Amino acid sequence: MTSNDASTEIAALRAEIEQHNHRYYVLDDPSVPDAEYDRQMRRLRELEAAHPELVTPDSPSQRVGGEAIAAFGEVRHAVPMLSLENCFDGDELADFDRRVRSRLHGVNEVDYSAEPKLDGLAVSLRYEHGLLVRGATRGDGATGEDITHNARTIPSIPLKLRGGGWPEVIEVRGEVVMPKAGFERMNAALRERGEKTFVNPRNAAAGSLRQLDPRMTAQRPLAMYCYAVGEVVGGELPDRHSEVLKQLAGWGFKLSPEVRVVRGAQGCADFHADIGRRRADLPMDIDGVVFKVDSRAQQAELGFVARAPRWAIAYKFPAQEELTTVEAVEFQVGRTGAITPVARLKPVFVGGVTVSNATLHNMDEVERKDVHVGDTVIVRRAGDVIPEIVRVLPERRPAGAPAVVLPPVCPVCGSAVVRPAGEAVARCSGGLFCAAQRKEAIKHFASRRAMDIEGLGDKLVDQLVEQGLVHDPADLYALTVEQLAGLERMGEKSAENLVDALEASKQTTLARFLFALGVMGIGETLAQTLADHFRDVTPLLSVRSDDLVGGQGVTGIGPKSAEAIAAYIAEHPDALPDDMALDAATLLGLAIPQLTASRADALAAHFPTWGALRGVSAADLVGGGTRVAGIGAVLAEQIVGFFAQVHNREIIQRLRDAGVRWESPVLRGDGDGDAQPLAGLTLVLTGTLEGIGRNEAKDALQALGAKVAGSVSRNTSFVIAGAEAGSKLGKAEKLGVPVLDQAGLETLLRGEIPAG
Repeated sequence: MTSNDASTEIAALRAEIEQHNHRYYVLDDPSVPDAEYDRQMRRLRELEAAHPELVTPDSPSQRVGGEAIAAFGEVRHAVPMLSLENCFDGDELADFDRRVRSRLHGVNEVDYSAEPKLDGLAVSLRYEHGLLVRGATRGDGATGEDITHNARTIPSIPLKLRGGGWPEVIEVRGEVVMPKAGFERMNAALRERGEKTFVNPRNAAAGSLRQLDPRMTAQRPLAMYCYAVGEVVGGELPDRHSEVLKQLAGWGFKLSPEVRVVRGAQGCADFHADIGRRRADLPMDIDGVVFKVDSRAQQAELGFVARAPRWAIAYKFPAQEELTTVEAVEFQVGRTGAITPVARLKPVFVGGVTVSNATLHNMDEVERKDVHVGDTVIVRRAGDVIPEIVRVLPERRPAGAPAVVLPPVCPVCGSAVVRPAGEAVARCSGGLFCAAQRKEAIKHFASRRAMDIEGLGDKLVDQLVEQGLVHDPADLYALTVEQLAGLERMGEKSAENLVDALEASKQTTLARFLFALGVMGIGETLAQTLADHFRDVTPLLSVRSDDLVGGQGVTGIGPKSAEAIAAYIAEHPDALPDDMALDAATLLGLAIPQLTASRADALAAHFPTWGALRGVSAADLVGGGTRVAGIGAVLAEQIVGFFAQVHNREIIQRLRDAGVRWESPVLRGDGDGDAQPLAGLTLVLTGTLEGIGRNEAKDALQALGAKVAGSVSRNTSFVIAGAEAGSKLGKAEKLGVPVLDQAGLETLLRGEIPAG
C-alpha cells in the first residue's frame, strides 16, 4: 500500500473510530458491537505501524501513551480556577439570590444554570487549533499539576474537537470522576487479587489521575464532565452559560444530563430538593448542587470577591462520610435466619441524619475490614442506603481492643449458629422455633407447595403470631374456631373453613412435609429425593453427614464425565501453566468434554492450580460414595444441623402427635415393577392442564415413579403441554422430544406409557 493510500484509509478509520468513541463514552449510545470496534482499531494500528510517519498525537490509537514519568510538572493557569462560596440551607441560598439581585440593581428574578456538583477531581484542558495540548489539575487555583499524559487516556476527553468554529485557544474545565458502577467493579477486581481497595469513587478518581504511568490510568473507568471554560483566545462564545455548555457538547465534551436552567431562589430550591431525592440513584457521587447566573454579561457585572465569583454558589448536601468509633458489635437475626453483625456507633451526624448503627453485612466483611470494638472508623450513608463502615483506621486502635467473634448460638432462641464452610452468611439453625423467623417459617409451612393449608394467608399468619396464638407450625393444629373467629376479618364460617383445611392438610406426603419444614437448601426436588431415600422422617432425626455424602472425589462428577475429563488432561498436560490458579471460567474455556459449569466450579474448588489437577486419574475425580443424589458436603452439614436441634425435633414430634401423616413412599426402581410403572421416565409439565393442577399432576406422576424436571433436554422422555404452553414446548419441538396432550397425561396417570 502506498503512503497516499494508507493516509486515506487512516483518515477514514480515525474519523469512524472517533465517532464510535463519542457515541459510546459521551452520548452513552454505542453504534457498533465491540468486535467491530476492535477490528477497526486493530486495522488502524497496523497501518500506523507500517507508516509511522503518518502517526499524529490526536489519533485514537495514541490514547494509551508512552512510558511512565518521573514526576508531574507545574502548570500555571492563565485564568485562575477559583473555588466557590458554599451554602448549607435554604436561608443561605435565599441570601445569595438576594445579594445577586441587589448588585444587579434590583432585577426581579435571575435565571440560574443548575447542575449537580460532581465529587471528583477538577481539571483544565487546553486546546489550540482544536487539538488537546495540555491537561492540568486545579491545584491551588493558580498552579496545578501537568497531567496531559493521563488526560489523554480518558475516552470522554476529545483529543481533537469535533465540528468547527472553535476558538484559536480554549481552556475547558470539568470534573474527572469514577462512576459508581465502575468503582464497584474495580474494587471487586482488587479484592479478588488481594490488593488494597479504594475508599470511595472520589479517592479512586484522584489516585487514578495522579498515576505516573499513564497505562495504569488507562485501565481505570474514568469520565470527564465539563462545566465551564477558562481562557479563550481568538473566538466568541454564546452569551449565556447554558448555551456555552451546549456548544462544548457540540465540540465533543460530555455534560451532566442533569443540567437545567431555573428561575429565582425558588427554582434553585426545587432543583436542589429534586436532585437530593435522586442522589443515591445517580450514576456518580455528588456532594451538592452548583448554581451559576446564566447570563455571562450579568456574571461580568457581578465580578469576583477574594477567591470566589459573586455569581455562583455551591449548595452542599450533608456529608456522606464521617469519623466515629465502634462502641459494640451485636448480632441480629433476620426473618430467614441470617445472622448479621451490626456495629453500635458513637452517634455522628452524617448524610443528613444522626447515625448510631451501621451494618457489617456478614463475618467475611468483618474479617476483611478487621473491625474491633473500640476502633475509629469511617461511616458512610448515601441517601436512603443503610449506613455502613467503609474503612477502619487501625493506627487509632486502642490497646487490647477485642476482635469481633461470631456467637456460637442464636441470640434470639439459643439454637446453634451454623456457618457452612466457604459461605459468608451464618444462620440460626432453629428455623421452626426461632422467634425472629417465626412468621416466615409458618407462612412457608402453610404454602401451597408445602402443607397446602387453604385460607391461611400472610395477613392471618401475622395476626396469629402477633397475638401469641401461634409460636411454631405445630401450634396451628391446636387452633379452635372460637380463637379464629375473634380475629380481624374472620367470622365463624371462615374460622370453621380454616379448621377444616388444617384437618385436611394432615394427610400429606413425606416429600411435602420435609419441604414444609423449611430446611435451608432443601427445595421440592431434594425433599422428594430425601423422601425416596429415607422413606420416613424418623431416620432423619439421627442422620449423620456420612449417611448423606461420602468419598474423596469431586462432587457432581460421575464415572463417565471423570473418564472424559481425565483423558483430556492426559492429552493436554501443558494446556495451562502449572502454577496458574484455576477458576470455572478458565476451565470452561478449554472446552473439556463432559465439563459443565457446575463441574468446573467443583473442580476449581477441589484443585487450586493446573499443576494439582494435571496428574489426576479418573478414579481421583469420581465423587464416589455419594449416598443421596444432589447433596454435597455443605448441604449435608445444614441438614444434619437442622435435625440435630432439640427444638426442631420437638416440633416435628408435636406435628406427628397432632395427626400429620403420610404413606411411606416406594423406593423407585425397586421391588414390584407394577408399583412404579413410570420408573425411568423424565417428564416436563408446561401450560395449564385440565381438571388438575401442575403440582397435583407432578405429585401423582412422581408417585408412579417418574422424574418430573423443570427444564427440557435431550434426556426428556415426554413434554406434557397444556393450554398456553410456553418456551418449553418450543424447545421440545426443536430437540425432537415427544409432546403429549391432555389425553397423553391421562394415559400416564393410569400408569401406562403412551406410544412414541
